Amino acid sequence: MQVEAIAGALGAEITGIDLSSELSNSDAAAIRDAFLDHKVIFFRDQKLTPKDQVRFASLFGEPDIYPFIEGLPDTPEVIEILKAEGDAKNFGGSWHSDTSYMEQPALGTVLYALETPKAGGDTLFANAGAAYEALSDGMKAMLGDLKGVNSSEHGYAGGRAAAMAKLDGMKETDQAATGYESRHPIVRTHPETGQKSLYLNRSHTACFDTMTEAESKPLIDFLCDHITRPEFTCRFRWTPGAIAVWDNRATQHFAVNDYPGKRRRMHRVTIKGDTPR
Repeated sequence: MQVEAIAGALGAEITGIDLSSELSNSDAAAIRDAFLDHKVIFFRDQKLTPKDQVRFASLFGEPDIYPFIEGLPDTPEVIEILKAEGDAKNFGGSWHSDTSYMEQPALGTVLYALETPKAGGDTLFANAGAAYEALSDGMKAMLGDLKGVNSSEHGYAGGRAAAMAKLDGMKETDQAATGYESRHPIVRTHPETGQKSLYLNRSHTACFDTMTEAESKPLIDFLCDHITRPEFTCRFRWTPGAIAVWDNRATQHFAVNDYPGKRRRMHRVTIKGDTPR
């Protein structure tokens, strides 16, 4: 097994491993270490059943049930993310960290590609830890006690359910119309590495706690633009059989919607997290 970085900021591709088989203790430990070191790791040419994907996701934590999309019948932890040929919008087409509106947001996400366009449909990733470290001492001090109000409905015209209705083939759950809201520190400390990261995003962070949206917007915009500066990012080109595993506690990601009229189908598992601190 080999681990090779794909960019200076974050991201590594791991080769020489078959994830459909039981992993040795040493290989499992090496994958876990690469995940923490690089924040997002990639594999190619894998052949996984949904049960294989759930088992692999368990290497990083406990697989969770995503609240808004119906899981597969035999593996409810696995949801299908589909952009059909007639869909104009895609799922995840903005910078965000998965489920940051929950009291205990997802630790990580395992995404497996089944069908991909010949070109387009890449995913961008940003290192929110490097972005925090690059801030001035004065800005770090100002952010120290701030909390963000995160909402599952923020950023969706007419609400999340209305946005989901525009995606063919995505099966909503009964909770699709239910809104979630949470308050989390803008500067989050990683529970395993101890690194501090910026923890906010335009998709879910509506405002700062005790402030109005109008008062909060200029600083939210500045920080979100700062996190996604090119020097803090990497880009992954999907191929069938490729897998990405990212750390939601220290990254953001963006699914690029640049393949009109083409089909893209993925299986996703989210991993239970803890309360941000």
